[in-house]
This record gives sequence, C-alpha cells and structure tokens, in this order.
Amino acid sequence: MSISTTQRVISVLWPGFLVASAATVVFFTVFDPEELIASRGGPEVSRLGAYTVGFFLFWGMTSLSSLLTCYFQRPCDAGRSDTKE
Repeated sequence: MSISTTQRVISVLWPGFLVASAATVVFFTVFDPEELIASRGGPEVSRLGAYTVGFFLFWGMTSLSSLLTCYFQRPCDAGRSDTKE
C-alpha cells in the first residue's frame, strides 16, 4: 500500500498550518508588530502585513519541521540497491 503524493504533501503542510496559526496568535498577543518594526528600524509595514509575514514565516518553519520528521522516519537503507553477502 502506497501513500499518494497529495497525502504526503498534506501530511506536512496541514500540521504546519495549525501550529503556525497558534504560534502567530501567541506571538502577536505578546509582541506588537508596529513596536517591533519601529525598534529595529525596518520598513513601513502595516499591522496586517506584519501578521501575514509572521504567519508565513511560522508556517514555513513548522512545515520544515514536519518535512524533516517525515524524512528521518524513512529506513536508512530504503534507497540502497547493494546487498551484503
């Protein structure tokens, strides 16, 4: 039985989306994006823009974590064609 590519992609992106949503809420409850940008001397960005960028950064990081988990679950010799005698 083989898992389809769509299921593999969803199994990485969906948990990342859920965790990124929660992380965005928690992070921006504690930190005001306008104060963060002003203290760092960054470009003018609206609050909504900062929330959007923050969400996608969190989503990227958490999806990468899910992807690495899937990668490291594979057996070590899954791609090897040589056999030991």
